[in-house]
Amino acid sequence: MPRPTPANAFTAWIATGFGLTATMPLSPGTVGSLWGLPLWWAVSQAPGRPLQWGILVLLLVIGGPLCTRAARQLVALGIVASEKDPQPITYDEYTTVPVVLAFAPEATGWWWAAGFALHRAFDITKPWPCNQLERLPAGWGVMADDIAASLYAGVCYLLLWTWLGAV
Repeated sequence: MPRPTPANAFTAWIATGFGLTATMPLSPGTVGSLWGLPLWWAVSQAPGRPLQWGILVLLLVIGGPLCTRAARQLVALGIVASEKDPQPITYDEYTTVPVVLAFAPEATGWWWAAGFALHRAFDITKPWPCNQLERLPAGWGVMADDIAASLYAGVCYLLLWTWLGAV
């Protein structure tokens, strides 16, 4: 089975964590989410919270069309049978991990692990209305449920940081 590469399916390559999760049979979402940690580190180097949030919003907004195109490329490559939220696409996971971490940007170390765990918990359980957002068309359905889950996780993360970390 071919893997997406920058040469044959650039968008799918980006959306599958630079090809990492393209043919991964188990836990592609969790593995792909790991890219969110260095992504957050890079975004957090931007001066000022407004710019950091602006970068994150831009990444999320381009995610809808990017995931739509990536799903089509994965079908064309024969990696998935349907364009409906293909598991190899992890762009939605790795761009929403930084959203969680941005809720308490001073946090480091084990706090990143806590934010990552909260992200995965909310992404996997998909509390209402996250599960409903998957019904949006194409790449927007891929992205919207993860964005909503990251907002839930981010609020919990901020509460934990306020309660335990900022003392």
